[in-house]
Amino acid sequence: MPLGLRGKKKNKAKEVSSKLVESEEVENRTAGSSAVKEPMYENVSPGLPPPPVSLRPKLVFHTQLAHGSPTGRIEGFTNVKELYAKIAEAFLITPEEILFCTLNTHKIDMDKLLGGQIGLEDFIFAHIKGSKKEVEVMKSEDALGLTITDNGAGVAFIKRIKEDSVIDKVKVINVGDHIESINGKNIVGSRHYEVAKMLKELEKGKTFTLKLIEPLKSFDMIEPRSKGGKTTEGKIASGRETLRLRSKGPATVEEVPTAFEEKAIKKVDDLLESYMGIRDIELAATMVEAGRDKKNPDEFAVALDEALGDFAFPDEFVFDVWGAIGDAKQGRL
Repeated sequence: MPLGLRGKKKNKAKEVSSKLVESEEVENRTAGSSAVKEPMYENVSPGLPPPPVSLRPKLVFHTQLAHGSPTGRIEGFTNVKELYAKIAEAFLITPEEILFCTLNTHKIDMDKLLGGQIGLEDFIFAHIKGSKKEVEVMKSEDALGLTITDNGAGVAFIKRIKEDSVIDKVKVINVGDHIESINGKNIVGSRHYEVAKMLKELEKGKTFTLKLIEPLKSFDMIEPRSKGGKTTEGKIASGRETLRLRSKGPATVEEVPTAFEEKAIKKVDDLLESYMGIRDIELAATMVEAGRDKKNPDEFAVALDEALGDFAFPDEFVFDVWGAIGDAKQGRL
């Protein structure tokens, strides 16, 4: 089925109370202290459903609120929304208060943003809502210089601000700020690509209004403004194994991405930013996974439609992603 003619297919735990651990500190966690060291479904034959929740090994993660809190233990989640619910339960807050999470740092570091994978040794820091602010911005150029991402639970926020861009000149707007509304339109619940599209379609030469919510900060987190995450060659997740969170289907324990996968995912994430103004490691990983065993771009395009039909990616973008996966396989990245 050639590109451009393919049909678009729309793909529309037992609960355990978390306990706070007052005496545990982040600094005391050492390699090898993972609560579980074996794959979740190690003995399951291919094609069989996963075992009942009660028979699965428990993956226990440690967490804190980024602005400061005791340490909590969480378990029994299979996706980001359930993760936020478990964190909220541990700290007696609501899931809606959580903006995003970082791994192994309490700082607003977009390079350490929790995506679709968590290393079994990773420590989770939850950044919650802080002060609200309303900002008027003159769109003097076509591009605002923003890269948008979201937390997988309906909260879009700023991941990167391009130097010398329109937004860079508005000093009260910062990386990590949640975009609550654009020109009075509430966008809570919108995906990152939808928010990026709204911002791109704003008329040049006119002023627009953003309502933002910044992450709550502790005193030691107040520092000079950051431009946001830089694309790095670092590991997507630390530890020898990772918990892969999926929007559809159960979470699975997997080996860390191979060198080929890491390079391909990084390049596809770059393409997402270039074409759509978003960053999404989990989306990039899903695309690389879809193209791993495909023989040509038409097969890849069909696989993308089946897995991610809601995005309706343009053919040019699909070709570029296919090329990036091929380059990574051949060691050209």
